[in-house]
Amino acid sequence: MLGMTGTKFGCGAALCGACTVHIDGVATRSCITLVDSVEGAEVTTIEAIGATPVGAQIQKAWLDLDVPQCGYCQSGQIMSAAELLAGNPDPSDSDIDAAMAGNACRCGTYLRIREAIKQAAATSTSRQQGG
Repeated sequence: MLGMTGTKFGCGAALCGACTVHIDGVATRSCITLVDSVEGAEVTTIEAIGATPVGAQIQKAWLDLDVPQCGYCQSGQIMSAAELLAGNPDPSDSDIDAAMAGNACRCGTYLRIREAIKQAAATSTSRQQGG
């Protein structure tokens, strides 16, 4: 056993996003991904996403804005947000909605999630501009 507990098993049908990990940088539902299909791939879980610049910015924004309520879905939310910002450092609301659409939050923290993504994006943009 690897001892990692951050990635959650949710629905088992790739509908809720709680199990999201990155496989070669792409947000992927682990509940429907066969282990042998990722042989040789780089798999990043919530435990390691904070070691990336984008992941660290997202985690900081999540904490600053007190995003989690129950927290069950948050690892998947963060992993999807990290993929979004890695590819689009200045997303619009519709970009955020599209990227996060497959992640369900039973507590309804969607507005805080969006604000945290915007904060992380602003932090990233500020750093890139030397601010």
